[in-house]
Amino acid sequence: MAFDFDLFVIGAGSGGVRAARFAAGFGARVAVAESRYLGGTCVNVGCVPKKLLVYGAHFSEDFEQARGFGWNAGEPAFDWPTLIANKNREIERLNGIYRNLLVNSGVTLLEGHARIQDPHTVEVNGKTYSAAHILVATGGWPQVPDIPGKEHAITSNEAFFLEALPRRVLVVGGGYIAVEFASIFNGMGAQTVQAYRGPLFLRGFDQGVREHLRDELEKKGVDLRFNAEVARIDKRADGTLAATLKDGSVIETDCVFYATGRRPMLDNLGLENTAVRLKDDGFIQVDDEYRTAEPSILAIGDVIGRVPLTPVALAEGMAVARRLFRPEEYRKVDYQLIPTAVFSLPNIGTVGMTTEEARAAGHRIKLFESRFRPMKLTLTESQEKTLMKLIVDADTDRVLGVHMVGPDAGEIIQGIAVALKAGATKQVFDETIGIHPTAAEEFVTLRTPVAQ
Repeated sequence: MAFDFDLFVIGAGSGGVRAARFAAGFGARVAVAESRYLGGTCVNVGCVPKKLLVYGAHFSEDFEQARGFGWNAGEPAFDWPTLIANKNREIERLNGIYRNLLVNSGVTLLEGHARIQDPHTVEVNGKTYSAAHILVATGGWPQVPDIPGKEHAITSNEAFFLEALPRRVLVVGGGYIAVEFASIFNGMGAQTVQAYRGPLFLRGFDQGVREHLRDELEKKGVDLRFNAEVARIDKRADGTLAATLKDGSVIETDCVFYATGRRPMLDNLGLENTAVRLKDDGFIQVDDEYRTAEPSILAIGDVIGRVPLTPVALAEGMAVARRLFRPEEYRKVDYQLIPTAVFSLPNIGTVGMTTEEARAAGHRIKLFESRFRPMKLTLTESQEKTLMKLIVDADTDRVLGVHMVGPDAGEIIQGIAVALKAGATKQVFDETIGIHPTAAEEFVTLRTPVAQ
């Protein structure tokens, strides 16, 4: 059977665009359908605008710390609409870049909602297209628990477009998005409360990292409420909000921001017209080569609920394009030693095992740890401390995990991830000469294990 396209991609986010571009570069006939915005969550309501807001939030500390170095710039003033307008302009520029990347690669771009009609047919804007392979890369969508007053809450989708900075904000959730936005709102001057139903946020991260960030956020004035779950949200006559917790206490606020999880974006996608199966959590079930139960349909990125990170989606998109159209270059995505960062203030950077994971896996470990006040802060009143941690297999000397909480943690951990991927031992770290004076050199000067 002759198809209109060799590959039809639904979703022009990071993973979908990568798969489409490279498949087209390999000679395939490719189409991409997108109903919202080019670049997906990351470019529009995720990583990119979030990082811009994090930069903006950090300036409040920069202005204060500058006095210790002899600068007196007067009383700083912050204007939220200016930041949002400049952010919007940058996102529009990136949207254009994504458009050019697709079109210049020879990809047919269809702007409209795609619905799967059968295993080889997709309908967009009333027109049907046939394809040998259909790739679902529709990403995720934030969700708010079904509580009374949920309509008064916002998510990250809306936070990037608020007309004004709220005076008081309640951030609900304990994942990386929640701690990042708590840092953003707090850094920009809002009275910020973060409520999480568990005993400590960032479940799955190293316990030492979690505790260190908790202490640093409290120093910066974030009001952390653990073992606290919102039961209802009420809007008062004056427009303010009252969030009632399950213990009966009430948090008065002007904005309730929810970051309590994301669901796969499968709305009106037409999967019921195929043999595609979903996992118990609602994400699409795929094998290790991203094939669904329907042989012609594949899925990658956040919609499969595996590792919801942009670089992972990019790697998965590349793997799909290579396996289908350049099999001699195909290699599976390695999900081990994926580095990641949390752009809270201070930042978190991490790669490899946590202390808890290493012990659970049966490793006999040595821990090397340092907590110190960064050199930049020594002339200031700031008492922020950086945490650096190495987890080492005591029997093989291999470094199992590296964790950091402090300025530019993501930038530092990216380079260290290469070393771990290459199998670096603690001896390799010890024999590496540091760059002085930097915070990063601490990772190659840790000599004495800490007591466990």
